[in-house]
Amino acid sequence: MSGVDNRELFQRGIDLFNAEEFFECHEFLEEVWTFSQEPDRWFLQALIHFAVGFYHHGRGNRNGATRQLRKGLRKIEPYLPEWDGVNTAEIKSEVRERLETIEARRTFSRYPRISQTGPWPGLRSPLRT
Repeated sequence: MSGVDNRELFQRGIDLFNAEEFFECHEFLEEVWTFSQEPDRWFLQALIHFAVGFYHHGRGNRNGATRQLRKGLRKIEPYLPEWDGVNTAEIKSEVRERLETIEARRTFSRYPRISQTGPWPGLRSPLRT
């Protein structure tokens, strides 16, 4: 997989997240994650946990949603407030708000979106190319 492919897969994953196509987002980001190592690995895992959490929420699985969202919130911490072109502080805040709403058994009108501050630079040290 070339760096260009990684960037294209990542961008497609972000676009799918923002279109609320969470299962598909997870698939694209996991493809990039497969070839990653630290420091990229936990960053990608955090975004994947968010996507899987909102996928579970959309299917009515409150416990699965809260578990995944909590994991993502823990993993995004070292990447605040911005990491590799992603406004991580903003997505963390929005995910935390939705998690609190889900835990309180209330509803919300829209899922969070991932804001980008610039293009993703690609994996620092891919496991394979």
